[in-house]
Amino acid sequence: MNNKIEIDTYRQLLLSFADVQKNMACFIQKSAMENGLSVPQYSILMTIICCHEMTQKNIGEKTFLPKSTLSQAVDGLVKEGYLDRRQVECNRREILLSLSEKGQALVNRLYFQEDGLHQVFKAASEQLTEQQIEELIDSHQKISTYLTETKREVTTK
Repeated sequence: MNNKIEIDTYRQLLLSFADVQKNMACFIQKSAMENGLSVPQYSILMTIICCHEMTQKNIGEKTFLPKSTLSQAVDGLVKEGYLDRRQVECNRREILLSLSEKGQALVNRLYFQEDGLHQVFKAASEQLTEQQIEELIDSHQKISTYLTETKREVTTK
């Protein structure tokens, strides 16, 4: 490939990722607002659903939320009864969070919300064949792995 075509290809790929991220952010913001949540609260719920329970520190690492934002969002979710919070027995400074029944019901509602991110993304992905999905996941994983490794190298310099 000549240099100009190569740059245009990579720029198109980068813009494609940015466009998907922007669209996902719009759906997340809309779903969060319609359900009385902030975007950080939505992110916390979608992160914790993958596990039965997580420490607040682990959620912070996965969501990249600043500590103060994370703490405020968790306080709001606990106050509304969506999360249960307790101290880790072997380390009293760590806070363990889990979805309450009310929180699980909310997450299910968010997941099945007709115009919410999950259902729209599901409909979009149904336009692809199984092979296309597998290739797309494989490509994304390769890019993500490369970016993660490069980030580590850059931050340890």
